[in-house]
Amino acid sequence: MAEKVKSSYSADDISVLEGLEPVRKRPGMYIGSTGPDGLHHLIKEIFDNSRDEAMAGHCDHIEVTLLPGNVVRVVDNGRGIPVGIHKQTKVSALETILTVLHAGGKFGGKDKGYKVSGGLHGVGASVVNALSINLKAEVHTDGGRYTQEYSKGKPKAKVKEIGKSKLHGTIISFEPDVEIFKEVKFDWNRIVHHYREQAYLVKKLRITLIDARAYEGKIPTDGYYYFQETGIEVPSTTFYFEGGIESMVAHYNKDQKKVQDKIFYVDKEVDDISVEIALQYVDDIVDRIVPFANNISTPGGGMHVTGFKTALTRLINNYSKKNNILNEKEGGFTGEDVLEGLTAVISMKMSEIQFEGKTKDKLG
Repeated sequence: MAEKVKSSYSADDISVLEGLEPVRKRPGMYIGSTGPDGLHHLIKEIFDNSRDEAMAGHCDHIEVTLLPGNVVRVVDNGRGIPVGIHKQTKVSALETILTVLHAGGKFGGKDKGYKVSGGLHGVGASVVNALSINLKAEVHTDGGRYTQEYSKGKPKAKVKEIGKSKLHGTIISFEPDVEIFKEVKFDWNRIVHHYREQAYLVKKLRITLIDARAYEGKIPTDGYYYFQETGIEVPSTTFYFEGGIESMVAHYNKDQKKVQDKIFYVDKEVDDISVEIALQYVDDIVDRIVPFANNISTPGGGMHVTGFKTALTRLINNYSKKNNILNEKEGGFTGEDVLEGLTAVISMKMSEIQFEGKTKDKLG
């Protein structure tokens, strides 16, 4: 009989991960994976902060640039992240947002910062910082230009004012850490697809995407705000859609035979919950339902998709019986019947939103 191995277990054996150490230790818990999905999620988290500024009416142009050396640069013309000292953390609000999990202007509702936002978990910017070998934040606000640099989530120095500025907004440049990610290779087509969607979802928002990864010349480090201002000729694309999600349905159905010529659209708000729906039937046997919650894509569905399907089925059945299209003996249309050939975009916005999981692919 084997002897039991004696081992001690005391308070000294308890490990405490401080600051952003848990993120670097278990990155998959925060971004889903360290593969391509997790890598692209980094851009989404920084972009979502800028997009939330646009949803609040403070920003109308966001630029995402892929630079040589795996650097991503995200720029907006919002209000700029606050740089004043935070009363709880005793460091700047900028440093707090970039180094403390669950810190941001999205938890207090419309009276604290944002009426509606996608980044309610409050881990986005700090997680990106933790998983980047280098990150630089530049903020233009209240007539000043401020900057701070980080490495693996830790500040290299305090926030400092480096000049005056008439601009307003935030620039975040980050380089994913190759120690964390198996391969740092961004997929341009994937990025274009995702941010085209975002342009449909926020009316009057211009989104510019630039791919400067293969540029061999010298890129200036100063003297411009948006990369476009450098005049450097590299692949780029800009999205701006006046029609919002109606334009999105039209895009999906452009090569389809339409059963109905006009796209049905409704936009309604009840008790601080707003819902936009655009739909059109085409001659097809499959359906395409594209749901969003606070502009976050929710391919896993959720209550907004369930509610939409139930309501649409009930509505069509009631209409059919009322207009003698169906009689009582025929029963009614099933959910599958109603969805056949349907293209629909559902965009729901609410202040107190709950997603399932950190990657927010399903509405709770």
